Amino acid sequence: MTPQRRLLVGIIQDSPRHLDAAGLLEVARKQDADIDRATVYRTIALLKGYGLIDELDLMHIEGEKHYYEAKTNREHCHMACFRCGAIMEYASSSFEKLKTEMAAQSGFQIRVVRLEVGGFCKQCRKAAH
Repeated sequence: MTPQRRLLVGIIQDSPRHLDAAGLLEVARKQDADIDRATVYRTIALLKGYGLIDELDLMHIEGEKHYYEAKTNREHCHMACFRCGAIMEYASSSFEKLKTEMAAQSGFQIRVVRLEVGGFCKQCRKAAH
């Protein structure tokens, strides 16, 4: 693991928001001006290949952007605001119950659950009124 890759992993893990490749590059360049776009994309591909990050395509909020987050064992859904582009996570024990019910009824071995919700965040709803 090169120092630049270690930097990118740290940024993904510590980021309070979901980053796309351009955002990841922007944050990384503040710490290492020599990091380039190719390094970011190669690192993303490597981390995805090892199952260390998840790639999110959140309802095409801003065109064809894909966002990245560190992989966790915690099931959660993503709520994306169509107006401001904010991405929020929501976790509930209901996800585990639903997953168990689905597996029991279908006999399907569930490995991953992804739920995306699109709408308007509290701030954008207030601004619209």
